[in-house]
Parts: sequence; C-alpha cells; structure tokens
Amino acid sequence: MKGVKNRMVVFLAVTVGGAIGIIKGEEAKQKWVFRLRSKYENRRLMAERKSIARKGGVLLDDIELASFHNN
Repeated sequence: MKGVKNRMVVFLAVTVGGAIGIIKGEEAKQKWVFRLRSKYENRRLMAERKSIARKGGVLLDDIELASFHNN
C-alpha cells in the first residue's frame, strides 16, 4: 500500500508540476514540487515519531538523528 501511495504522490508531482512548468515557467514548477515533497516528508516524519512514541521508544532530535543514524 505504501508503494502505491508513493507512486501516486510522484505521479501527481510530475503531472501537475509539468502543467505548472508549461504555464508559469520552470522556476514555479520547481518551487511547487519542493513544497509538495516537503509537506509529504514532514507528514511521514511526524507519523514515524508518533509511532516510536507509542511503542515507548526514545524520540531523537534532528541533530541526534543526523549524528547517529544513516537515513
């Protein structure tokens, strides 16, 4: 299910981004795709943190994640 959802997000970004690129230009397309990806990544990160907290795990901040984990 996650694979299908990821493919749909990528398809949406490419399709709508292409239309925006044709109408408003390449820079507007890049900004729109960046906003969409950032929003999606933030939601995924928050869901992971909630899942870890529910399981009784220790939440790490961004510096600790960057220092000790390869993502």
